[in-house]
Amino acid sequence: MSPTETPPPDQTPAPEPSPAPAASAPSLPDAATRERLLAEVAALPALPGVYRYFDTADQVLYVGKAASLKKRVSSYFQKDLGGTRIGLMVARIARMETTVVRSEAEALLLENNLIKALNPKFNILFRDDKSYPYIKLTGTRAQDAKASPTAARFARVAYYRGAVDRRHRYFGPYPNAWAVREAIQTIQKVFRLRTCEDAVFNNRSRPCLLYQIRRCSGPCVGLISHEDYQRDVLDAERFLLGEQQQVMDELQAQMMAHAEVLAFEKAAELRNRISLLAKVQHQQSVEESSASSAIRDVDILAVKLAGGRACVNLAMVRGGRHLGDRAFFPSHVEDATALAEAVLATDDPAAAPELTAAQSLALAEQQVLEAFMGQHYLQGAPPPLLVTSHAVNKELLKALSEQTGVKIQAQHQPREQRRAWLDMAITGCELALARLLSEEGSQRERTRALVEVLDLAVEDIDQVRIECFDISHTAGEATQASCVVFENHRMANAEYRRFNIEGITGGDDYAAMRQVLTRRYSRLAQAWREAAAEQGGAPVGGKQRLPDVVLVDGGKGQIGVAREVFEELGLPLSLLVGVEKGEGRKVGLEELVFADGRDKLTLPPDAAALMLVAQIRDEAHRFAITGMRAKRASVRTGGSRLEDIPGVGPKKRARLLQRFGGVRGVAAASVEDLATVDGISRDLAEEIYRALR
Repeated sequence: MSPTETPPPDQTPAPEPSPAPAASAPSLPDAATRERLLAEVAALPALPGVYRYFDTADQVLYVGKAASLKKRVSSYFQKDLGGTRIGLMVARIARMETTVVRSEAEALLLENNLIKALNPKFNILFRDDKSYPYIKLTGTRAQDAKASPTAARFARVAYYRGAVDRRHRYFGPYPNAWAVREAIQTIQKVFRLRTCEDAVFNNRSRPCLLYQIRRCSGPCVGLISHEDYQRDVLDAERFLLGEQQQVMDELQAQMMAHAEVLAFEKAAELRNRISLLAKVQHQQSVEESSASSAIRDVDILAVKLAGGRACVNLAMVRGGRHLGDRAFFPSHVEDATALAEAVLATDDPAAAPELTAAQSLALAEQQVLEAFMGQHYLQGAPPPLLVTSHAVNKELLKALSEQTGVKIQAQHQPREQRRAWLDMAITGCELALARLLSEEGSQRERTRALVEVLDLAVEDIDQVRIECFDISHTAGEATQASCVVFENHRMANAEYRRFNIEGITGGDDYAAMRQVLTRRYSRLAQAWREAAAEQGGAPVGGKQRLPDVVLVDGGKGQIGVAREVFEELGLPLSLLVGVEKGEGRKVGLEELVFADGRDKLTLPPDAAALMLVAQIRDEAHRFAITGMRAKRASVRTGGSRLEDIPGVGPKKRARLLQRFGGVRGVAAASVEDLATVDGISRDLAEEIYRALR
């Protein structure tokens, strides 16, 4: 793809957008800006491309694609959209950027790349989740069989998450860790492949417990020949590829051959394996027959919208076996789907009056499904067949096929087994969405109750933001403070922060609280005062706005320290609320302490507001303790030795410690073992090996 940028007339290309530094809400563009914008729209070419809208704070509002930039972009400014969501967005547009591409398929790819990179406010967004897990088989290549008699000669089956490489075989992806572990347990029971680390394998002198309970064939101490073990490995690979019946037929033939030569013990062992494999097949009630289709890897996608929320349920079939499903919940659904309907109406005005409520809902669901496909499969490895609850754009399939190198087909009216799979996915989607709406409704009521109890002056309870602080240490060692955030009726994990507390007397919680509050709110207080002076009142909006409530885990002592900090910074004392243990320090008897002179507040144990406060306080406590324990372990085990190695950042250090179980395990690993960790090159592995010796 070779897109060409088309900056506005008489202007240089605008730089990449960055978050607004101010704490105040962005203002609307003035008349001159609006006139210039309309002139740019009129000058757009009738070519395929992608457009981006920005507000006055240079924040991205929307990213869209078009077969004709002139026709699509002009449609936003030709009608009076009033006070609708789309009208509010259009009123905030201060500038735009466009990129011309060669085809609509290229526009689709670029649009989804930009959506993932820029997180626009009015696009349907799917959160980037952690990578999918795989089953990994190591040591399965021919060169490994010729190696010295070590672990490299005997394949190991393992749970794996991360980037794949060509040295090993990977099976999946699986929808969740449970599905992977279940498959590994089956492989252990039927094929008895080893799961131990190479370092353990190479130093065994007698078989481990897994051999005793018939979950491993004991290759580490020579209880099975390399040839027999390799046969089991190949059978396990075929099983994971969906050739269960062929594996069973071959095992049965081997059993009969052993029986004919009176090797009854080996025949009985094979008989038991066949029984286990048959049991697994019977348990897999949603398996497709081998003759029904040549395509054995399928993703089933179902989408539902209700109550202003959407759910996409992804079910995975690999090797003809249903592996389970996973639900995804996008954000900005209402704005994005309303925008899609408005665009459709302007593209085809004759069709607009014909849209019924059902057609409008189907259109919105299709938009959500296509957004998921574009963002989910763009960087991944999709299967060759997608079974979908709605028809999808053929240009999208073409673009994904070109990007991933996999020829993708889509089927939205399947029959037989695939129909059953799709029905299951739709049912799962409906249940997941109903559960989400129920949980959000309950959480919303808790937020409302807390707003009423604290008498907060908020216009929209959906925008209430609460920050909670806690201090954790062990006898003064490894002191850490945590800050957790509650926003939009849920815990905002991405905004959690930990603070290393230094320069205080060990165990001085008051000094630690003073330090963390000062560090957290010093800059924010300055921005708040400046914006308040300009606007004549407290500013609203923006990512760095002041929270509506600052919870402090503690009573009069902690809230007294917090009051001193807020007085020094010039922040309102009404924000501060202390959570004090009640009589006997029993859960449910907590009391709320205020910094602005209000009387202590005691709520009933079943009060919705108290439940929310306890939930946030407990999350702050959990987050602080996990950080403190990690810091303490780093200090005690010499974790800083890894930090001192150039090229080993936090992510690589975490992968190394997780892979080898600590710094001692990293120090004991060979260069080859270190190089198998995701992100660790051969040169860096050698550097780590030398540094820890």
